[in-house]
Amino acid sequence: MPWLGKKNSENAEKILVTLLTNMLEGLPKQTSCAVRLPDPMRNALVYAATYLKGNNRRVFMAKTVLSLGDGGQRGAEKALGWNRKTIRKGMHELQSGIRCIDNFSGRGRKPIEYYLTKLSTDIIEIVKPDSQADPTFRTTKIYTPLTAKAMHVRLIEAKEYTEQELPTIRTIRNKMNNLNFYPQKVAKCKPVKKIKETDAIFHQIFKINKETDNCGQSLRLSIDAKAKVNVGPFSRGGKSRQGEKASDHDFAPEIILTPVGIFLPLYDESFLYFTQSKVTADFIADCLERLWPELKWRFNPDILVINLDNGPENNSHRTQFIKRIVDFALTNMVSIKLAYYPPYHSKYNPIERVWGILENHWKGELLISQEKVLGLARSMTYNGVNPKVELVEGIYPTGVKLDKREMASYEEKIVRLPDLEKWFVDIPVNC
Repeated sequence: MPWLGKKNSENAEKILVTLLTNMLEGLPKQTSCAVRLPDPMRNALVYAATYLKGNNRRVFMAKTVLSLGDGGQRGAEKALGWNRKTIRKGMHELQSGIRCIDNFSGRGRKPIEYYLTKLSTDIIEIVKPDSQADPTFRTTKIYTPLTAKAMHVRLIEAKEYTEQELPTIRTIRNKMNNLNFYPQKVAKCKPVKKIKETDAIFHQIFKINKETDNCGQSLRLSIDAKAKVNVGPFSRGGKSRQGEKASDHDFAPEIILTPVGIFLPLYDESFLYFTQSKVTADFIADCLERLWPELKWRFNPDILVINLDNGPENNSHRTQFIKRIVDFALTNMVSIKLAYYPPYHSKYNPIERVWGILENHWKGELLISQEKVLGLARSMTYNGVNPKVELVEGIYPTGVKLDKREMASYEEKIVRLPDLEKWFVDIPVNC
């Protein structure tokens, strides 16, 4: 109650109950159902019952009714507007000394997940393939071109919901926002260009990724390199609570680190490999070979599906990359499928969401040493999972490539998808 303090403590409520009960006991008890109370007294009782909560409110009602004498329950219902069921419950608590436990959280309207238990999971399965990280990495939001109205249609077509059982468009929009998916509303999230094969590439990628995630003998990886990290007292556009000041200009850094990430989208696990060398096809292949023993032991997959962005060091026509991947497949007896995202759409690659989390995690810090870079990378979490971080020593030479005769022998071991030869490459292995 305001006149007893902002928060109603139990002591204050007990004082109020005792005070008003003593006042009522001074009144003559009524012998009829028509309880007549002075207006100031009636207003005080209604006011007190409004601000008391739970057991204290019910006991107060019960003591008030007892003070009114015969016909008190019906009279209190008529004169004070109190519910007789609540009064009876308070009488039972007062006489037995047992306090009933309130379940206020169980009241009211149930959330839609109470009736449609798989709705959130189905929304995630539909939105994730069509979503991209923020290209500027200024936020960890995931943008999607799907509107709530389009999601409503997808749920009916893909997940076999009926029009009657689905919630309103506004509820679906709120669910998408709660899951950190935001409809694409700003120009910065739109790809710069779109080639004529873009839609066909996305259709094939969605198909392959879905088949892989639903197959127990297959494993999907997402691989990409992040922008170079200058080690030194340089600003990354963030703010620090400690008030650290960065250099006004980015002078030549002593160390430049480049991370390459391998991400398991189905498990939210990431493996980050930092190097001072340039990221080459050999470095990417070495990172995969470093990780393979763990993947083999945990999942033992027959097929690896690798999502890539067709960058200069890992595209399907980089001869050294194809050579290393084919050798890896034949050595480890595992079939590999390379699925590339279309140009200007690399932010749809799942590993980009990890880079967005990492950039927002350390942008307020001064990356003044190699140890701090690696330490901050280890402390970052993606959906509650910390990445495994490793520094790879050594220098990788650039410009390594195969001649046409050597490449021809490797082309015989791979299968390219007709009409989308650059984007989908299969390396079958007969186990």
